[in-house]
Amino acid sequence: VREPVTHQVVLMHTKLVEHIARKFRDRGEPLEDLVQVGMIGLIKAVGRFDPLRGFEFSTYATATITGEIKRHFRDKTWAVHMPRRLQELRHSVAHTTSALAHDLGRPPTVAEIAAALNVDIAEVIEGQQCAQAYQALSLDAITAAVGTDELAQFTHLDESMELVEVRHMVTPLIKRLPPRQQRVVVLRFFYGWSQSAIADDIGVSQMHVSRLLNQSITQLRAWLGERRS
Repeated sequence: VREPVTHQVVLMHTKLVEHIARKFRDRGEPLEDLVQVGMIGLIKAVGRFDPLRGFEFSTYATATITGEIKRHFRDKTWAVHMPRRLQELRHSVAHTTSALAHDLGRPPTVAEIAAALNVDIAEVIEGQQCAQAYQALSLDAITAAVGTDELAQFTHLDESMELVEVRHMVTPLIKRLPPRQQRVVVLRFFYGWSQSAIADDIGVSQMHVSRLLNQSITQLRAWLGERRS
């Protein structure tokens, strides 16, 4: 009798699992994988639930599902080991970003996140970058996200040149750009942000972001030309 009842309870709470999984979808894991992990938590909740303790099953299940997904991130998804301070910083930045986006109705800027957390802007950027350690991306994935045509604007190098070589050559030159242009270039070409997202982040229009990108690319081309001559 218990197995059909368990199956029915699981089916009734599938939407709850999907709802909780969506809260974690900005952490670099496919939503489908998070739902699967959440279903494991739901099944555990069904097996462990004791109605005599006075809790509603949905309340108990929510805590168990959330705990299972958090454990999945903690134990299985760091592609590069990060100190706990950085893990906690990444979590704080992600949580604050989500909360501010809800309140503001738009993605918050780095300065707004820093103000909410009472930390330096550099720490916010560090926390955002830590998210990249959750999963190691292949060069093919990075190329697909950014676009080979856009990357080619930097150098006009032979198309067979490996992406890692392009980044190796360009990164030192990017550091010579003004801070705002550095951030715009890194967000666009290394993290794959859209121009509209960058505009929201730094508090300017999308057209202004486009101008900053064009200015940066022109300058980088000039510097690359100087290095070759």
